[in-house]
Amino acid sequence: MIGRLNHVAIVVPNLAAARALYRDVLGAKVSEPVDLPAHGVTTVFVELANAKIELLHPLGEDSPVAAFLERNPAGGMHHVCFEVDDIRAARDRLADQSVRVLGDGEPRIGAHDKPVLFLDPKDFCGTLIELEQA
Repeated sequence: MIGRLNHVAIVVPNLAAARALYRDVLGAKVSEPVDLPAHGVTTVFVELANAKIELLHPLGEDSPVAAFLERNPAGGMHHVCFEVDDIRAARDRLADQSVRVLGDGEPRIGAHDKPVLFLDPKDFCGTLIELEQA
């Protein structure tokens, strides 16, 4: 059902410093920051040959990653994103297997302007999983 790894998301306390670290120290191609008010985050994507790293920083006090950063002041891995061909079919198949989808269960438009869903980390060995329609 899942396709390729799309990205690994890392919450960072200082987006400019993290962006410079990946660009200047590791020599990666790094995007400009993009605010995603609907998700409460600012994102930067680090492009790799086979996937991306998504650097996340809270956008506003109500950001869903603000609490993560409070618990992990140095930042850390937040989620793993896999591509799926049909996000609603994937959701329905997972529901049949008692996997919990976070939120209202309806896909939302994510950072790549494609539908996404998040799966409960309790169902995946403590890891938050994002599914993105390819």
